[in-house]
Amino acid sequence: MSTSRSTPAPSPAAIVDRLRAAGCVFAEDEAQLLIDAATTPATLLSLVEQRVAGLPLEHIVGWAGFCGLRIAVDPGVFVPRQRTELLVRRAAALAGPGSVVVDLACGSGAVGVAVATLVGDVDLYAVDIEPAAVACARRNLAAFDGHVYAGDLYAPLPARLRGRVDVLVANVPYVPTGAVALLPPEARLHEPLVALDGGGDGLDVLRRVAAGARDWLATGGHLLSEVGADQVDAAVDTLSAAGLTPSVASDDELAATVVIGRR
Repeated sequence: MSTSRSTPAPSPAAIVDRLRAAGCVFAEDEAQLLIDAATTPATLLSLVEQRVAGLPLEHIVGWAGFCGLRIAVDPGVFVPRQRTELLVRRAAALAGPGSVVVDLACGSGAVGVAVATLVGDVDLYAVDIEPAAVACARRNLAAFDGHVYAGDLYAPLPARLRGRVDVLVANVPYVPTGAVALLPPEARLHEPLVALDGGGDGLDVLRRVAAGARDWLATGGHLLSEVGADQVDAAVDTLSAAGLTPSVASDDELAATVVIGRR
């Protein structure tokens, strides 16, 4: 960061104090990320003010750390959560070189990118309905020659993928409508509602994904989706009703639960 006579650079300690006063739990780490992202003292002051005002850190610095990767995350795009690493690990274990992997409701494309990184040579596709997410995912998937489509779930996918998808990851929203207001302000004020609201019981979008999965999955292919721990029974019933053989994976350390449906 360059210096400026007109705008003195705030000290790291002062930035930490401001962030901590604003409720940032990891104030020291966040302060360093903001310092690293700033090019001038004036820019640093602006970044700190944005964070104090409640903007997600990832939107301010332009990236999120996920599965050991740096994923580009633009303002207005869903920020990948650390608990979703379980979904990535399980999906990667079911894929292999040459597998067709589809990331539905992809947001930044973080899940698809992480799976492709772990597996290696996969044929990667992603879909999102939000224009900002589509633009972001295209940047993130470019290194993997991934294809990103704008639209609602399966609708924009090329017909040639029907019956050929080996791994279908769908990190769809699963927060019940009535609980959206209880989410942290960073999420409910700065991420798209369509990426958070899963309907009355939180599983509306998963039902739509499951209903179409058999048309797209290859024989022996898998659908994987993250759900809340209290939604497991209903989610398993949803997969069974869609003609898939269900199983469940969980990770207490990540506080994560994934339902898996096999065709």
